[in-house]
Amino acid sequence: MTHNLVAALRPLLTAEASAEAHASGTEANDLEQAVWLRLLEHLQEDGPPRDPHDWLRSAVRSEARRSRRTTSFERPYDIEPVDDLDRDPEQLVLAAARRRALREAVGRLPGRCPRLMEALLSPKDLTYREIAGELGISQGSLGPERSRCLGCLRRLLAPEVATREPRG
Repeated sequence: MTHNLVAALRPLLTAEASAEAHASGTEANDLEQAVWLRLLEHLQEDGPPRDPHDWLRSAVRSEARRSRRTTSFERPYDIEPVDDLDRDPEQLVLAAARRRALREAVGRLPGRCPRLMEALLSPKDLTYREIAGELGISQGSLGPERSRCLGCLRRLLAPEVATREPRG
């Protein structure tokens, strides 16, 4: 039943997402992914929609509105990096060692995590859209993939990171 519903809705979703994507400032694939997720949630909670075509059109428009609202709140990160001149040599050496340990750990990550983390750590300050294009994945997949990669990185670095001193 679910497979038939997905097969029947796929062409309509592709067309609707393509039509709404440009106006919402997002990619059609990201809209499609969000609507598929919404459909799965709906199927789990309420079963199949009564009128799948109307439900799908409404879901695409709703996701496009959500994307427009989210995009309107996003601002570029334009703060200059902190100058290292006011730190003493010991702090500089320790910071360099931490950066080196981070880069080595990134190289040991599984799958496409090393490429993703290198793009995120790039001095070019790439946007999610640029990173997604560089890696050949949808922009909507980037957040979950980043979270998974950061979890792996956290586990790799856990033995190497010293416990912080208590504050206060």
